[in-house]
This record gives sequence, C-alpha cells and structure tokens, in this order.
Amino acid sequence: MPLNVTEDMLYPIGIQSFETIRKGGYVYVDKTDGVWRLATTGQCYFLSRPRRFGKSLLVSTLEAYFSGKKELFDGLKIMELEQDWIQYPVLHLDLSGEDYTCANALEIVLSERLRQWELLYRVSNIAGTFSARFKNVIDAAWAQTRLPVVLLVDEYDKPIVDNLGNDDLVEAHRATLKGFYEVIKNKNDYVRFAFFTGVSKIGKISVFSGLNNLKDISMDARFADICGISEEDLRTYFDERVKELAAANDIPIADCYSRLATMYDGYHFCEYSAGMYNPFSLLSALDSLRIKEYWIETGTPSFLAQVMKQTDYDVTGIASQDADSTLLADIDTVFYNPVPLLYQSGYLTIKDYDKTTGIYTLGFPNLEVKHGFLSFLLGYYTTAKGSGNLLIRQMSNDLLTGKPADFMKRMEAFFARQNYQIQGDAEKDFQYAMSIILQLLSDSLKVHTEDATSEGRMDILVETPSFVYIIEIKINDTAEAALQQIEEKGYARKFADDARTLFKIGIRFSTNSRCIDSWKVA
Repeated sequence: MPLNVTEDMLYPIGIQSFETIRKGGYVYVDKTDGVWRLATTGQCYFLSRPRRFGKSLLVSTLEAYFSGKKELFDGLKIMELEQDWIQYPVLHLDLSGEDYTCANALEIVLSERLRQWELLYRVSNIAGTFSARFKNVIDAAWAQTRLPVVLLVDEYDKPIVDNLGNDDLVEAHRATLKGFYEVIKNKNDYVRFAFFTGVSKIGKISVFSGLNNLKDISMDARFADICGISEEDLRTYFDERVKELAAANDIPIADCYSRLATMYDGYHFCEYSAGMYNPFSLLSALDSLRIKEYWIETGTPSFLAQVMKQTDYDVTGIASQDADSTLLADIDTVFYNPVPLLYQSGYLTIKDYDKTTGIYTLGFPNLEVKHGFLSFLLGYYTTAKGSGNLLIRQMSNDLLTGKPADFMKRMEAFFARQNYQIQGDAEKDFQYAMSIILQLLSDSLKVHTEDATSEGRMDILVETPSFVYIIEIKINDTAEAALQQIEEKGYARKFADDARTLFKIGIRFSTNSRCIDSWKVA
C-alpha cells in the first residue's frame, strides 16, 4: 500500500544541536537525568560509542546545560534535579568533519578554534604553542567570569584513527593532542568539567596519559543508555508512529516492533544491560515508514578498511568472538587483532558474559550491521560492489529448495567475474569469501566453517530446515578429490540419522585463474 507519511512529528535525523532540536519542535528522547548525573558525580569523563549514535547531541546537551540555558530544558527530567543553572564558560572543540591525513590539518583546526576562544575572552597574548595558548584562554575565562571552565571535546580520536597505518603522522598528532590536553591536568583547579567522546579508546598511543582523573564510562552500567534509544524509549515516545509504520507495511503491530528490534536493536555497552537501538537508523525508519538499512549507507569508516587490509583476522568466526574487558577497552594491537576496534566501532557488541571467567562473547548487534559489515568484507575479498541482492536471494532459494547445482552455477559465475585483491593464501581467501556469501544468503541458513568431526574438519557446512550441504574445497586438485575426502573422513556420518537430505559438494579452486575451476555434487 502507498506510504502516507504524517507531518505531526519532526525527527532530528542528523541534527546534532540540542538547541536546534528544542527550538525547532523536533522529538527529543529525554536523556537529561543522565546529563545531570554526569555533571554532579565527576569532573573528567570519556565516552566511546559507535558513529551516528548521538555522541555529538550529548555534547551539545552538556554545552546547553553548562551554559545555563534553562529555557531549553523546560519539561525535561533535569528540571526536577537542577536548582542553580550556573552559566560556566564553555570551550567546545569539535574534531569531526575534517580529514586529518594532511600533515597540518590538526594544527589548522586547533589554531582556528583557539583564535575564536581568544577573541571571545579577549586574550592579548596569542603567541606560543597550542598548549600555551589554551592555558591563556582558561586563565582569561577564569579572570572574566570567576568560574572554572567546561571543556567538551567531540570525536577526540579522529586525527589519530584517520591515520592508522601511518605511524609518523599518528605520533605527530598524538604529541600535539597530548600536550594540548595536559593543560587540563595542570589547570585542574580551573576546570569544572571535561568530557571527551570518540569511537575508540586508544591505549599506548593515548593522548590521555597525563589525565589521571579521566573516568571511562563507556562500559559503565549507570550510563549504558546515555546515548541511543531503548525499547522503553521506543514505546514511550514513538508508539503511535510504530502503529503507522505497521499499517504502512501491512503487518501486525507486534511484528513491526519485532522487525525494528531485529534490524536496529541489540547494542549492549556493558554486561546485563538492556539493548539499545541505533538512533539514526531507527528515526530514519520511523520518518520514512520504511524498514531498511540506513546506518551502513552512511559509509564504512576509512580507518576500518585500513585495518582490515593489514590484518590476518579470521573472518569466518566474526559472528561469535570472545574477549575480556581489557581487550575491549584497548586497540593497541589493532593490526593483529581488530576485534576491539570492531566492538568500539559498533560492528560487534556484547551478546553474553561469563561472570566466572570475566569473558565477553561478542557478535553482530542486529541484522542491519550484520548485512552491512559482511557486504563490506565481501567487497574486500573480491571486487564485488554491494551485496548483489538479487544474486543473494537466488542462491538462498537454491539452497533452501535443495538445488545445489543451480547454487554452484551461480557461485561459479560470480567468482568468474572477480579479480582477487589479496595475493596471499588463496584457499583461505576463497573460503573467507565463500563463508561471507553464505552468511549473507539467508538467516534461515546455518553456516559453519572448519566444522570439527572425529576425523577432521570439513571446510564449509550449511544447514537448512530440509537440507544439509557439506562443501569441500581443493586448491589445484580435482573436485573428485574433494568429494573423496568427504567420504574418507566420514564427514557425513554425524548426519546418518538426520531426516534431512544431504548433499556433498566438491570444489576445485585454481590459483592460476583465482576462480572456481570445476565442481561436482554428490
């Protein structure tokens, strides 16, 4: 049925200004009780959240609060908590929206922001290093207001993560930022509050080594919902719109809630916390009355592509990873183990926690992220652009209906069009690409790689409700040899009493042509 988008609710999609949202009549999910807790329980904070998750809006809300703009908070939770509404001098440094791969980009941004602060607080001495100028600004703000400053830094890590893989520029940017931020420690008595946001918490290359009082609340249960939209938020603020979304897509309301959760929910920022929706995607769906992938359409960060190009990471286990809290908070070993970066960037989230061992199990938060990330990886291991939705649906139907020959014809044609970008372990690269494709095919397919049996490990195992597929890959050997290994190793024995129809697929992969040379089904 045609969409009939109502105009009675305005959705702040991409709007990061708290003042604009409040004055413009946009819907605002009230997080101000959390803002008040932050402001009254500590001095110096760091918060990591994925992109498009509301970090900049949180910073803007803090700026309005510390600027004493009481009128913007009328009707919100904080009005029952705050009594004083003091107008502090606020220094807001936004490092987003700039390409820091140029050597002098960071210096230009800092110099311009300092110049604006110097004009605001009438600083006469503008000579010296960035840190010296910053110190002078703080002194001037104190002299004029007799109040300590509030420092808000958005996307603090962008100058560094933009250059992962360029050690010289990373070190140069790190040294510049470290000196700049160390002023906060030296002028601690003149700082009322400091708040840093970013995607990643960088360890050994940290710009925060001098800030002993910096509190990382990224995995603090008290602030797990400070950004994002919870299920309770969704039902409180958007129930009527969800009913419209259900009607527009001709599905029951309960199914609509379920689809929204499957697509956009599932982010957990500490053990046992409630799941959080990606606000950008959820609001986009409610605004357009269409449930589709929005977050991934905004692009995969360039630094993630850079990391994946230089790592030996086994992508076949991406959907289930183990990590401890130390690993999750640090990306020192990013080019050896990208899991922490994938977690902090929002591609993986906490799915389970073992309190005995302190081990977290990570996985994709939702379907949108799963599809988006796997499509990104597929483009990395082949020259495929996007997920090839029609081809994926066709191959999925082949496997679900027991047509392995049709499936392999499509697979053969797909790889015949690709030129591999990685000139390494051809068998592993091919297996990775196969695994990614199979995971993209359908959520009704169970895909296992290197599945263990008593006699060895089968390359790929695919299970559907009615069929089982054992796939063996041989490099520069024959498809018949692949089938013979399936027989000799007894890979099919575990399914001897299984009522489902079993197919064995042998594949020959050629390192010369770097494509499927031949295949056979038994």
